[in-house]
Amino acid sequence: MALISTTTRLTIRRIEPSDAPFIHVLLNTPGWIKYIGDRNVHTDAEALAYLEKGIFKSYADNGYGFYQVDLKEGNIPIGICGIVNRGTLPGPDFGFAFLPEYMGKGLATEASLAVLEHVKSDLGINELYAITLPDNQPSIRLLERLGFTTQSKVQLQGDPDLLLLYRRKT
Repeated sequence: MALISTTTRLTIRRIEPSDAPFIHVLLNTPGWIKYIGDRNVHTDAEALAYLEKGIFKSYADNGYGFYQVDLKEGNIPIGICGIVNRGTLPGPDFGFAFLPEYMGKGLATEASLAVLEHVKSDLGINELYAITLPDNQPSIRLLERLGFTTQSKVQLQGDPDLLLLYRRKT
């Protein structure tokens, strides 16, 4: 297990192939589909292929990616948090997604702060971006709580939605 960070309640680590069943569940939550988009991942095998093409490729190409967030007590997977390099934004893009039953408990804030510290201390990245739909109020509140500020609106290639672009110095 490639450990990234621990907090009082959480373990943050690199995602592994054995995490595909959790990723399958996460990608099919109503919040993921509404705010991130349907990735057409309907089996654990499709989740593994999704990981191989995206997150594992990001680890290999960039040395970072999205990380799995587990509750320490019971080693329960609850979400993902990390950064990706989309190539369409001015710098790495910070993001997060959590199972609905773990939202509203401060866990996303706790995980995000740990990942942001990792990004600054271990990766030496001094500036991050984030994107979200304008109606995703929970994500907007978290980004602002973390010190991200609105920069502009952007439309990513192949995406019909106009997104809010946030920026943060680490």
